[in-house]
Amino acid sequence: MPLHVSQITIDCHDPVALARWWADALGWDVLDEPEDDDGPIEIEIAPPDGSATNWLFIEVPEDKTVKNRLHPDVRPPDGSDQATELARLLALGATPVDVGQGDVPWHVLADPEGNEFCLLRSTPSDLAAAQAGGA
Repeated sequence: MPLHVSQITIDCHDPVALARWWADALGWDVLDEPEDDDGPIEIEIAPPDGSATNWLFIEVPEDKTVKNRLHPDVRPPDGSDQATELARLLALGATPVDVGQGDVPWHVLADPEGNEFCLLRSTPSDLAAAQAGGA
C-alpha cells in the first residue's frame, strides 16, 4: 500500500499569522486555534471540501535563509484569471521574488515570511481542456 500524505508542514516564526494569511489566500479554513502551552505553536489549515492535503504551520526560532527546496504552485480558480489573482495576492501581502526564473508565464511570489510560491497562468478548466486536447 502507498503512503498517505497527512499534511505539508511549514516552519515559520509566526504560525498563527502565516496560517491565516495562507487560509485567506487559498480560501481554506483554519482548523484549530493553538492552545497556550510550553511547546512550539502549531496551527493547521485545510480546504473546506477536503480536496487537498492540509498544511501545518509550526513555530521555529531560526530565520529562512535560502530559496525553498519545496514550494506550492497555485492556479487561478475557474472564473478568475492570473492578473486578478496576482493583484489579490499582492494586496494580501505577497511580494514578487526573483529566484532566477527568467521570462516565464507564471509569477514567483513570496508569502509574508519569505516562502516562495508560484502563481500559474491557467485555471483548472483551462488545464483540463489542454490535457484533453493533447490526449
